[in-house]
Amino acid sequence: MAQSTEPPATPARTRIVLADVAKTRAGRDGTRAELAEQTRVGEALVSGLVRAQLALAVRLTMVVAIGLGGLPLLFAVAPPVGGAEVFGVKLPWLLLGVLAYPFLVGIGFAYVQLAERNEQDFTALVERPHD
Repeated sequence: MAQSTEPPATPARTRIVLADVAKTRAGRDGTRAELAEQTRVGEALVSGLVRAQLALAVRLTMVVAIGLGGLPLLFAVAPPVGGAEVFGVKLPWLLLGVLAYPFLVGIGFAYVQLAERNEQDFTALVERPHD
């Protein structure tokens, strides 16, 4: 049996230039540094997140105010609706005393989900590699 005398194949060499590595790191870490040092750019990014969260809170507050606050107005304007009974319980008691709580829990759940999405979008913006 004859053995081959060829040397084992070596992987191709890769040239790494320090400037290229520093450039890719600066894109990601630059935005984080802007946030950490609270520069004007960092302040603008954070204030954008705060505005988005505030706008979300205001929108959902309006949904609650119209949804729950409009019911007494409806009962005052249309007395037959206020006098209606469902399963032997007056409709105002059913809507304001029982169904209001699942409504508020649903609004709270929606707020948490949407606020987390805002934060994920902010994080993606901060961690996005800059070209």
